[in-house]
Amino acid sequence: MTDEFPLMSRSLPIALLRGREKVMGPIRAILADAGVTEQQWRVLRVLQEKGAQEPTQIADQACLLLPSLTRILRKLEEKDLIARRADTEDRRRQIVEITDKGLQIIADNLTASLQQAEAIRKKMGAERHEMLLDLLGELHELDT
Repeated sequence: MTDEFPLMSRSLPIALLRGREKVMGPIRAILADAGVTEQQWRVLRVLQEKGAQEPTQIADQACLLLPSLTRILRKLEEKDLIARRADTEDRRRQIVEITDKGLQIIADNLTASLQQAEAIRKKMGAERHEMLLDLLGELHELDT
């Protein structure tokens, strides 16, 4: 192994950041118009897809650090997009659920979000798009 850094064009962290920006740039504009941040959107999507759950589960699925999630949940609650309640079996645990208003934010922006995703899928080609998702899934599952 060499002690030299790879070219920036062949650096995995840089390639991932560039790919992320290509995907998220247009979506950020959609979300800004909806009045939510990218991180808030991820939390809403997790709750919409997986149902009510504890903050630690949300943080894991939305790829957020727990301290950041605490701030995000506070903002979402202020906007009445989520509700928090004590767990019925263990009052020390908190359960977070999406509200009807939160579900409406997702519904109102679903078409635009899906159109952006489809545009990238078309540009890449369905097979390569699926391959990229599979490879990124494998990367996530690696033991480090």
